[in-house]
Amino acid sequence: QVQLVESGGGLVQAGGSLRLSCAASGRTFSTYAVGWFRQAPGKEREFVAAVTALSGYITKYADSVKGRFTISRDNAKNTVYLQMSSLKPEDTAVYYCAADRALSTVVSGNNPSYWGQGTQVTVSS
Repeated sequence: QVQLVESGGGLVQAGGSLRLSCAASGRTFSTYAVGWFRQAPGKEREFVAAVTALSGYITKYADSVKGRFTISRDNAKNTVYLQMSSLKPEDTAVYYCAADRALSTVVSGNNPSYWGQGTQVTVSS
């Protein structure tokens, strides 16, 4: 069993930065691929970024965040991070992390094994 808890959200001005954390319980967290998703009011949830299990050698990003967001993991701390820079008002959303054994499932967001409860990110113009 894995439990995911996001943190690091908040209010930031456009052009600013935030680092989100997805902290996990469970000794097998390193064997899970992890992804970040976001959902803005009135919009569907969308994929943001994902990282493979173990070394986290492979990462994937939505086109809308490429070059601005970086996903990474620290397995010793059971944590996956999302460093967000050059934030825009359209990045405002609740951000969720998700974990699954399969990277493809994480990227698709199609019923991954675990979801966190979300953290609010608000970018003011």
